Amino acid sequence: MTLVVATATAAVSMNVFLPSLPGLATYFDADYSVVQLAVSLYLAATAALQLVIGPASDRLGRRPVMLACFAIFILSTIAALNAPNITIFLICRVFQAFSAAGMVLSRAIVRDTVSAEDAASRIGYITMGMTLAPMIGPLIGGILDELYGWQATFYLILAFGIVSFAIVYLDLGETNGNRSVSMTSQLKHYPELFRARRFWGYTATAAFASGAFFAFLGGGPYVATEMLHLTSSGYGMYFILISLGYMFGNFLTARFSRSFGINRMMLVGNIIATLGLVLALVLFTAGYFHPLSLFGPSMFVGIGNGMTMPNANAGLVSVRPHIAGTASGLGGALQIGGGAALAVVAGALLTAESGPFPLLWVMLISSALAIGASLYVIHVARQLGLSDGEPT
Repeated sequence: MTLVVATATAAVSMNVFLPSLPGLATYFDADYSVVQLAVSLYLAATAALQLVIGPASDRLGRRPVMLACFAIFILSTIAALNAPNITIFLICRVFQAFSAAGMVLSRAIVRDTVSAEDAASRIGYITMGMTLAPMIGPLIGGILDELYGWQATFYLILAFGIVSFAIVYLDLGETNGNRSVSMTSQLKHYPELFRARRFWGYTATAAFASGAFFAFLGGGPYVATEMLHLTSSGYGMYFILISLGYMFGNFLTARFSRSFGINRMMLVGNIIATLGLVLALVLFTAGYFHPLSLFGPSMFVGIGNGMTMPNANAGLVSVRPHIAGTASGLGGALQIGGGAALAVVAGALLTAESGPFPLLWVMLISSALAIGASLYVIHVARQLGLSDGEPT
């Protein structure tokens, strides 16, 4: 439960304020494309920070690094509430990305204590539990935004951050029993990861699978409010479908990864997500401009990601288990950096005249590439004669 809360901190910070994006544009008198940077800059900062958080935890320990990052997250949230303009607000969003420590270090903590197959199962249970936050977050955020304005959602983020810090401080023990000699020595492990083909395969799978979801985060609110005419709370209610799908995918991972294998679970998950996006394109092309034409098929993206992400993340930290923190940080940076780029692309391509099609095509191409990356992992594993996630 401690890891669920720690991991959910980043998800809450990302999801709960999404319905407030149009309101933020009005409050700060800024274009939506600028306000949307609150999503893409947050993702880019998350990617960059993971390059430091992972190796730092291998050197200093998981517990102190997580506590320090959560303290920065709390302070930056307070600063965001008092931001005088959009520039200062966006800077505060960058520092809020330190909440990524919960996501990065939870993967490493699990891998510190169990095997690759058990890691996939436990990560599945962790992400299934923490899905409750992004599932109800946009709904609560939408209601708060309509009643009290965008600041109310950030007070909720602040409260969650304080509770998370307290729980980690009181309950999380140190699991890194083999600390590196120095940060410099940890950086020397990067070439070892660069040479590991399966590490790149698992990372690419996670990057493209999550990229479809991050593209939705960048463009979905615009499509929902400007094209489908949903209110902030309406967007939050429909977003629950995606979160329910993700939770169900996590359940399937937790239940079947040990017997089915993490590689095949990834592949099936990506196929499900891709088919869902094909369905969305068919519905909108046929003229069915309804919220369910967007959120219904996107639920299958949630199911697919719920199956893919825990298995891909378990795989990338298992190829070189003695540097799990570094692998988690580098892999997470690459996948979230790709997600940030796709969020920017999706937001930039959408116009009132384009309809939802640019968003759907970006998501579909990303999901299709995830299928290719999964097949590459399976091919390399067969070449090397290795089981799923087995260290080389």
